Amino acid sequence: MWSTGEGNGKPLQYSCLENPMNSMKRQNDRILKEELPGSVGAQIATGDQWRNNSRKKEGMEPKQKQYPAVDVTGDRSKVRCCKEQYCIGTWNVRSMNQGRLEVVKQEMVGVNIDILGISELKWTGMGEFNSDDHYIYYCGQESLRRNGVAIMVNKRVRNAVLGCNLKNDRMISVRFQGKPFNITVIQVYAPTSNAEEAEVERFYEDLQDLLELTPKKDVLFIIGDWNAKVASQETPGVTGKFGLGIQNEAGQRLIEFCQENAQVIANTLFQQHKRRLYTWTSPDGQHQNQIDYILCSQRWRSSIQSTKTRPGTDCGSDHELLIAKFRLKLKKVGKTTKAFRYDLNQIPYDYTVEVRNRFQGLDLIDRVPDELWTEVHDTVQEIGIKTIPMEKKCEKAKWLSGEALQIAVKRREAKSKGEKERYEHLNAEFQRIARRDKKAFLSNQCKETEENNRMGKTRDLFKKIRDTKGIFHAKMGSIKDKNGMDLTEAEDIKKRWQEYTEELYKKDLHDPDNHDGVIIHLEPDILECEVKWALESITTNKASRGDGIPVELFQILKDDAMKVLHSICQQIWKPQQWPQDWKRSVFIPIPKKGNAKECSNYCTITLTSHTSKVMLKILQARLQQYVNRELPDVQAGFRKGRGTRDQIAKIRWIIEKARAFQKNIYFCFIDYAKALDCVDHNKLWKILKEMGIPDHLTCFVRNVYAGQEATVRTGHGTTDWFQIGKGVRQGCILSPCLFNLYAKYIMRNAGLEEAQAGIKIDGRNINNLRYADDTTLMAESEEELKSLLMKVKVESEKVGLKLNIQKTKIIASGPTTSWEIEE
Repeated sequence: MWSTGEGNGKPLQYSCLENPMNSMKRQNDRILKEELPGSVGAQIATGDQWRNNSRKKEGMEPKQKQYPAVDVTGDRSKVRCCKEQYCIGTWNVRSMNQGRLEVVKQEMVGVNIDILGISELKWTGMGEFNSDDHYIYYCGQESLRRNGVAIMVNKRVRNAVLGCNLKNDRMISVRFQGKPFNITVIQVYAPTSNAEEAEVERFYEDLQDLLELTPKKDVLFIIGDWNAKVASQETPGVTGKFGLGIQNEAGQRLIEFCQENAQVIANTLFQQHKRRLYTWTSPDGQHQNQIDYILCSQRWRSSIQSTKTRPGTDCGSDHELLIAKFRLKLKKVGKTTKAFRYDLNQIPYDYTVEVRNRFQGLDLIDRVPDELWTEVHDTVQEIGIKTIPMEKKCEKAKWLSGEALQIAVKRREAKSKGEKERYEHLNAEFQRIARRDKKAFLSNQCKETEENNRMGKTRDLFKKIRDTKGIFHAKMGSIKDKNGMDLTEAEDIKKRWQEYTEELYKKDLHDPDNHDGVIIHLEPDILECEVKWALESITTNKASRGDGIPVELFQILKDDAMKVLHSICQQIWKPQQWPQDWKRSVFIPIPKKGNAKECSNYCTITLTSHTSKVMLKILQARLQQYVNRELPDVQAGFRKGRGTRDQIAKIRWIIEKARAFQKNIYFCFIDYAKALDCVDHNKLWKILKEMGIPDHLTCFVRNVYAGQEATVRTGHGTTDWFQIGKGVRQGCILSPCLFNLYAKYIMRNAGLEEAQAGIKIDGRNINNLRYADDTTLMAESEEELKSLLMKVKVESEKVGLKLNIQKTKIIASGPTTSWEIEE
């Protein structure tokens, strides 16, 4: 005989023990005897019969008569092929503030929820972030703490996520990779019944737009707080007989939406006790309604095993947690390989001994730089992985105490027993303790900050300040393509980043290379003392490119590393050929102001090989004497003894003097669009020659940039390698020197150094102050300032730099008129 398993809302499970035809007959007979509720068409007939006995009066849940869920269409192949059960839920939490996130995560674990949609989040901004074993995608308003939705997933399904679409503060979608079809979950928060009709229509229009972006083959779940009542009247193909209340206008609108999009409201299909059906309770506790729903594609409703609320869960909200269990298969996606990091505070003695022994056996004379570096790289990496422990992930301090979490547990118990007064008292107690815990946490952080300051631990000091006071920046899970369409798939996002950066750093084909390749005078050879100085002066605790060799692994070797690196530098110096590995860079997109979905609102920081910085440091030192000779005293960018504070003090002093003498003063703060990324290489080599930089050094710099490759590190992995045709690397040691000379060339050609326009100070004419690419023009009249600005704009465009008109600002102490500057 075939064996069957019965349970609350669980399907029949089969094991091949007997003839299938006999078993099917027996199964049909048994279904008739148990008199399951009927169905219309392909509707699922399921139910839970509740007995009303004395235990209900005692506050205990009545024992349920358990029925199997049966697909009466006769097509059981869908259910049989789906081997895994998942739990999806939706919850209106009425704000996720004051420690409520920890409570919700605790409830997710307790109920074993894989995917949880959140309504009324009341967070600002949008993005995604990791919190312990959960990953959170959220979207709220820009500045107001209103509405807001989120989807939380646990680690079981996290790696199956293909992407997310942060539509607006009322809807968000996350797509999962499944077998044989992908799964899309949309979380919504519909307007209340008091909302204007236009707002309701806009909500459904936005939702329809989101559905059109969802592939038709996807298994679709739309969950959330709909603020609608569909009632218990059955609507064929949309609702079952187990809704609650009387249908309202919003409920009718929801049913129409389901009919138009072939959706079924799952929590009206299963017979449950009323306590497992209502999702909202009025403040006085006298009224309950069903206004939260889980919608599923009609084609896939047979995958739904059961839906019900969990009134025993609690997070301080007047809504109940609504869950559904479904059987579908999510693809097992392997974890992305993360760059490993050594624990550099625990480099063992075995590492230094073994590397020194291996270095002694290296042939350092007359080697090709690429081959020698590859051998050194592999040696250090191999021994490092074998002997140095990996850095442990630092757990973020949790400010909510165990006492607060215990109060949350007691509050949940009071809610399940219907003790309203005790529940309200415990809720107030939880809020009070949460505020106390937050205050105590911040106080403790301040004490640690003061201790770091007293001990002179500047790195720990500023890290603590940043962690305590810093603004939280969530990762952005989607970006826009060229046409402004949202991209949510991982591969599409990577391709878009590669497309954008390739276009940004694309070489101008109309600007041929003007290098003649003849070097008459060679600079002196690199000395061992230069290598030793460079190695010791490189800043530690910096992010590595991902090659697994931070500079600390060489610094700890001291003279042994110095000899090997000196040999590599010497092999590079004469033929001027860099190892290709040293020309490779990893771009890290860092968001700036503006819409984080636009690639143009990111700056690309460059990570280079730490070992290449030894050679770059020596090159910078040899260039610096020529650069200092050319730069004027108005340039304070990356110069010893000068900084932004000096320039701010000068501007403030000028304003004070202008007010004292009752003179008008005009300032223009110039901002270039992607200044470092738009430096033309051929023009840069020409400028270096005009500034008197020796040909050997110019050629050496040129070969750093010739044939360089880059990749972009995104949240979904790295892109393919591509060529870089222009720009200086942000984060490279040489970039400040090179760009200062570039800016000097622009200002000199603009005639600012000889111009009469400006401010007369002690017989000297001052018309600009600079800090690298940030330039401030100043004049005593509006006409003079406009003349200076147009000269700078014209000369900047000749060398490939364009003004960012939106960010270029003017400050004036006198009357002004509006200007129009062509972009």
